[in-house]
Amino acid sequence: MAGDLVNPTTLNSTLEFLIAIATPSFLISAVGSLVLSTSTRLGRVIDRVRQLEERLSDLIYLEEKDVVPLYDKRVEVIVDLLDKVTSRSRILQRALAAFYYGLAMFVLTSVSIAVAAVFTTYKWIPIPLGVVGILIIFYGTILMIRETRMATATVNAEMDFTWELAREVAPRDVVVKYTRHGKKKGMGLAKIKNGRKIPDTFSGE
Repeated sequence: MAGDLVNPTTLNSTLEFLIAIATPSFLISAVGSLVLSTSTRLGRVIDRVRQLEERLSDLIYLEEKDVVPLYDKRVEVIVDLLDKVTSRSRILQRALAAFYYGLAMFVLTSVSIAVAAVFTTYKWIPIPLGVVGILIIFYGTILMIRETRMATATVNAEMDFTWELAREVAPRDVVVKYTRHGKKKGMGLAKIKNGRKIPDTFSGE
């Protein structure tokens, strides 16, 4: 009797429709996580730009520049870091926009699935919409990979300068107390922007 009340064909069609319309929701949830993490990352980069701007202003308007160790190098490094973080902020903005566009495409895909269920003539519409959304998200992830590589370069540039400053101002009998780690026990020459290498000895000797 239950078989008489339930039409298997209608039930299968309903299940297929529910599965089809629910599929973009998983992608929407994933893209939402990307939007949240990218927004947080962009906010941190903007804060970093403001901090570097303040540091640069303090150095420029400093009266006794001669007493600051490696003053010219400090200014050069800060300007270089500003260049990197501003580029990162632009890349993050483009990635965030791409994720929002992808999110819109996936929402539109869900809507088009509902439309295609009513008008069978338009069953093909959700496919290109979903593909376009996936391609846009792929473009956004490529931008995030590029930004991550730039973030690594920014950290390396700042750490290289910090290590050079330590060699310049720290007494040798203090520095030698610390165990060297990493490649070549931390004494490998790190490359900086202008191609020059940091001296391997203290005070450039």
